Amino acid sequence: MKIEFRKVPTTKKEFSYESNSVKFCGTLGKISSKLIDINSEFNGNVEVSCCKCGNNFNIPFQEKINFLASDGIYSSDDERDLNKIIIEIDNGFIDFEEILQSEIESFTSDYYICNNCENKDEKIIEIEY
Repeated sequence: MKIEFRKVPTTKKEFSYESNSVKFCGTLGKISSKLIDINSEFNGNVEVSCCKCGNNFNIPFQEKINFLASDGIYSSDDERDLNKIIIEIDNGFIDFEEILQSEIESFTSDYYICNNCENKDEKIIEIEY
């Protein structure tokens, strides 16, 4: 789902997008001609790999994230924007599929241990040389 940047209203509007069993929803509204505030929530399950045995398993993915979408290169001295993730839009369209996939990839890139490996009494120590 894509929304043209210039067509986003100044009043907050709800949105919802679902892909790969994860729902991406929230509100978005234009702050200025170059900035859009996106308050979002991600809910669903994602498949991750165990860092010990390599087996895949599903875990819940529930996050609340505030974004600022910038039409072009972002520049601001406003300290309130420092706790938000900045997305620079270069083609004039906000692509919800791209945002969702990026957040899923970021979440799944962490280290996870499956229940089987967590319950084993063996302690594996890796030594780096």
